Parts: sequence; C-alpha cells; structure tokens
Amino acid sequence: MNVIKESSGSQLTLRIQGRLDTTTAPQLETELKASVEGVTALVLDLAELAYISSAGLRVVLMAQKIMNKQGTMVVRNVDPNVLEVFEVTGFSDILTIE
Repeated sequence: MNVIKESSGSQLTLRIQGRLDTTTAPQLETELKASVEGVTALVLDLAELAYISSAGLRVVLMAQKIMNKQGTMVVRNVDPNVLEVFEVTGFSDILTIE
C-alpha cells in the first residue's frame, strides 16, 4: 500500500493505492493519526485501492469517527470491488461516498 498526502489549508486528501489489509492497515492508521490535527475536511481517494479487508474497514471507520468531531470526511473514486464491500458491510450508509 502507498499513501499520497495532498494538503490545502485545512483540507487533507489521502490517495490510497494498493491493498488495505491486516498488513497495511496499521500504516494507514498511524498516518491518519499523525495528519488529521487541524484538518476540517478529509478526503480519501480510493481510485487506486484494489482491496480492503476488515482491518482496513476498521481504520476507515476510525477516520470517520475522528472527522465527525472536527469536520467532514468524503470517500471518492471508489473502485467497484471496494464499493461492493462498503455496501455489503453497511459502510455505504455511514460514509459520504462520491
């Protein structure tokens, strides 16, 4: 997994590439916790995310909970396979997906 950070003022965009699973989820969690202070708009760009496991879902949920307290979070460009996981797990009801 690779995470590309783009920040503009109080907006942070994380482009996540590859696979978000039990091996890579801790890396994303660490990156999020270190980056979201002062951020009021978080964008997760998942155009290049090919796979997400339950560990990855946990990190996405953690990010949503943090942003509920300090701003907004949007998930963009979701790969159809990842979108299916969001729909089956009910995450599509929790997340703002564009």
